[in-house]
This record gives sequence, structure tokens and C-alpha cells, in this order.
Amino acid sequence: MSTRTAFITGASRGIGRACALALASSGTRVILAARQREKLEEVAAEIRAKGGEALVVEMDLSSPESIAAAFAAAKEWAPIHILVNNAGITKDGLALRMKREDFESVVQTNLTGSFLCIKEVLQGMMKERWGRIINISSIVGETGNPGQANYVASKAGLIGLTKALAQEMASRNVTVNVVAPGFIDTDMTAVLKEDLKKALLERIPLQRLGTPDDIAAAVVFLASDSASYITGHTLDVNGGMHMA
Repeated sequence: MSTRTAFITGASRGIGRACALALASSGTRVILAARQREKLEEVAAEIRAKGGEALVVEMDLSSPESIAAAFAAAKEWAPIHILVNNAGITKDGLALRMKREDFESVVQTNLTGSFLCIKEVLQGMMKERWGRIINISSIVGETGNPGQANYVASKAGLIGLTKALAQEMASRNVTVNVVAPGFIDTDMTAVLKEDLKKALLERIPLQRLGTPDDIAAAVVFLASDSASYITGHTLDVNGGMHMA
């Protein structure tokens, strides 16, 4: 088969960046999407320096117009075979005091934004009779977490969305799966206090935080032909912290 193309949201840093680099290393063309073009260009340069192909598109997941424009530019470059819905935001706070706009903006970005990205690729994948949609959820989408009602709702919603789409798209050879990271060593967890990190590690059987590369390896697998009989599945990458 000719080279496949992956569209990765939130590709400028952390897990998204690791997914882009890993997919490019596996021979996949990559389209890097996020709000910060400068950081995306750095990732693209890294990929091109190793002989890979990369396109940068600016995209704001909270804006349907921005999503439509980004995918229009991407499809002019190459048909999209793989979608990695990774981008997300947090606006934490106890539900009692959480503003409605903070709830809605997190759900709009993390869940509705991901759904709109999926809508952009479904027709092409159905026509090709091959596709991979990989939604990045979170351990908290399965376990809950106090102070994150909005984030948890959005990530749990992604798991439900995945199961529905997996059933809708299976006859067209399009698989839809979830990767649910545990606590990963990224900018988001770097701000945690040392005593909180220590308490977290005590709850992780493997006794370490995950790395973005741990998540990227799971994404590369689910995007490959080796995972062709897996759909509607949530792949937990959490060091044993939660065992479903």
C-alpha cells in the first residue's frame, strides 16, 4: 500500500508530539495540528530532518470554522487515513463552584471538537474502505476524579463515542479505538507538587509515571495493520494504576 497519512491534534508538545514522531518513524506522513504554529514547525523540522513528510496546520478545537479550514488544507496535501484525537484542555474546580462556561468549554474542546474532527475524515475513510480513528481519553474517564467533572465528562464521553462509531464503521474496515493514559510525565503533570507525585507513584504498580513515548507506542500499534481486528476497545496505558 502507498504511504498512509495521519492527522494528529495537539501535535505541538507532549503526547501529540510523541505520536507524530513515532508515526513518522514508522513511515507515515503526518499532519500536525495545534494552535501554536511555531511549535508545530519545530516538530515538523525534526521529522523532515529524519527524512519524513510533515504538514503544519493551525487549528483551534473550540472553533468549528477553524477545524473545517484545517482539514480543508490537510486534504489538499494528502488523503487522511489515520486520525489521532489527542488535543484537550483542563479547567479544574469542584463542581459546586464550577462555572457553566468552564464546563462547556472543556466539553466543547475535548469531546465536541474531537467529534467534528472525526466527521471530517469519515467519508474519505469509508470510500477507501480503510481507516484508523484513535481517541486519546484518560484514566480519569474510567475512574472519575474530584475537581475535574468537566474533564472527566469529556474523556468518558470519548469512550462512549468510540464504541458507537466502532459499530457504525466496522463494515467499512474503519476501526475506532481509545488509548487511555494514566499519569504521564508531561507539562500538565510537571506542575504537580512533589508530595502529590510521591502519593501518585504509590498507587502505580510499575512505580513510575508514564512517558509520552509509552502512549505513542500504543497509538502506532492501533494505527497499524497488526491491530486490524481490534475496534471499540479502550487500551489502558497506566502502569497498572487502574485495571478494568
